[in-house]
Amino acid sequence: MEEELKLKVEAALEEIRPFLQNDGGDISLVSIEDGKKVTVQLLGACVGCSVNQMTLKSGVEMTIKKHAPQIESVVNV
Repeated sequence: MEEELKLKVEAALEEIRPFLQNDGGDISLVSIEDGKKVTVQLLGACVGCSVNQMTLKSGVEMTIKKHAPQIESVVNV
């Protein structure tokens, strides 16, 4: 079950990754806690971007929840 969830989250990240890379950024999965909380790390240009929290919530979190509805929150380290 845990591995299946990780695959779903990774698939979601693969879906959004091209958009981030177009702006010089990227994203990596750090952890999944209790099957409900995903921790990611924004990389490259995303780190200093003034809209990275909006990207995280409206882009990354929405895409992850589409693939894995049991996820309740997505945070950036």
